[in-house]
This record gives sequence, C-alpha cells and structure tokens, in this order.
Amino acid sequence: MPRPFRFGVNMLTLEAGDSWRRKCRRAEELGYDVLLVPDHLGMPAPFPALIAAAEATERPRVGTFVLNAGFWNPALLAREVATTDALTGGRLELGLGTGYVRAEHETAGLPWGSPRERVDHLVRTIGELDRLLGDPDQVPRPAQRPRPPLLVGGNGPRMLRLAAEHAEIAAFTGGRQAPGRPEGTLELMPADELAASVARYEGYAAGRPEPAERNLLVQQVRNTHDRRAVAREIAARGIGLDEEQALEVPTLLIGTPRQMAEQLREHRERFGFSYLTVLDSALEEFAPVMEELRGS
Repeated sequence: MPRPFRFGVNMLTLEAGDSWRRKCRRAEELGYDVLLVPDHLGMPAPFPALIAAAEATERPRVGTFVLNAGFWNPALLAREVATTDALTGGRLELGLGTGYVRAEHETAGLPWGSPRERVDHLVRTIGELDRLLGDPDQVPRPAQRPRPPLLVGGNGPRMLRLAAEHAEIAAFTGGRQAPGRPEGTLELMPADELAASVARYEGYAAGRPEPAERNLLVQQVRNTHDRRAVAREIAARGIGLDEEQALEVPTLLIGTPRQMAEQLREHRERFGFSYLTVLDSALEEFAPVMEELRGS
C-alpha cells in the first residue's frame, strides 16, 4: 500500500508576531500537517519561530526545513532541539542539510569549506545529536525518545547514503547548482535525473528495517486550465527545463486542482513522494489540491 499523503508549508517570511501566528493558524485551518521554517540569513530564526507556531496551533507538527549544519555546533544544537521538542509537546521534526549558500557563511563569519568538509560536518552533527539526545541523562530532554524524527535533505551520493542510513524522512530538493551561475543559484532537475537520484537512494536504503518517508519540495504551484502555456512561461525563465520537462518534473505543479492531485498520485507511484512541501506563497493555492488528495 502506498504511504498516505502528508503536506507541509515552508514559512519564509515574518513581519510581526501577530501576523506570524495568524498565518500558522490559517495553515492549520487549510489542513497542512507540518509547519516548517528554513535556516537562511534574512529569514526567521528557526527555533523561536517554530515554538510560536506550535503555541498558535493545536494539530500540525513543526519542523526545520532544513537547518544549515554549518551554522551549528552539535552540542548547542542538541540543547536547542531538546528544548524546542519539549516546549512544543513532542511535535518537532528535525531537518538537516549542509547548506548551499557561501555568502551566508561569509556574512556570519563561518568557514564555508569544500563539499566534502560540509558533508563531514553534517555526519559529525548527526552522530553527536544521536548520542546526546539519546542519553537518558541529557538535560534538557526531548519529549520524543530517543530524539525527534530526522529529515535529511540533499541529492549528492554521500547525502543520499546519509539519509538512507540515519533519516526517518529522506528529502529530495529536485534542484542543483546552475552551471555558470553564482554559487547558490539553483536550477531544477529534469524528472529523469530526479528519478536517478531516487534510484540511487533506494540502493543505499535497501537494508533498512523500515522504509523512510520521502519528501519533495514543490517550487511552484500554478492553478490554470492551460498547463502548456504556463510550462512555456516557466521554461523561458532559464531554470534548466524546457517546456516538456516543465510539464513532467515533480517540483512544478501545473493545472487545475484535480489535475495537480493526479500528478501527485503519479509522482508517488513513480518516485515514492508522499510528503509534499510547498512554499508559503502557495499556502492558499495548494489547499484545493490537498482536499482532492485527503484520504488517498
């Protein structure tokens, strides 16, 4: 049986406390299952924003999507995770990645390092979190034992292996560094390349006792009766896809709510994506799609 769908919204903007809480409550009303916060300079600080989101709502889980491991010392991060999980009543999901924007590290006065060094740091971070949060003498203690569910996001072979070995949720960004563009500029991967990443992950995860949930970040949700016209418009922006690829790629949802729901069913069948995350700019537009998919 396919895993049931679950839906998250990545909350990128904070203007004031009242408006943040209203947006969180609206997401709950619309039926989102997880309220997520990224980890970028110029965006909300993840942990206080998630605590406020949990206090404003009752049902949704909350999560980081994803923490930039290079910003964090593992021991201090374990304290943040345990405190946040305790204060949210065990609703936290911990998303971790290496980070991909050099300028943010430079602004923060932190080392950027090579791709290998960034993944090495993430490996150490996960190991320390498992050790510290699983210690019965750890203070503060997380509400979930031995730790909150771990989401690992990335596409490279080492990241896919790391997700297969440690994560309850494997997140696929569907993006890659755009060739010839400034570092941190992403383009979308065509569906066949994303399928290859999923197949590589499946190879690494073959020995898992329980399959992980698979997450995908949907970059755009476009409600339209003319799918091809919108795909043509998106392809013209130079995001690495032609018109036909824009119609097929899972990171773009284009069509009526019923058509988009059918696309997500097909993507779950082909790629295993059952946990879908959208950006907060699509908060309202994606809601009818969720209604189409409830219970499936």
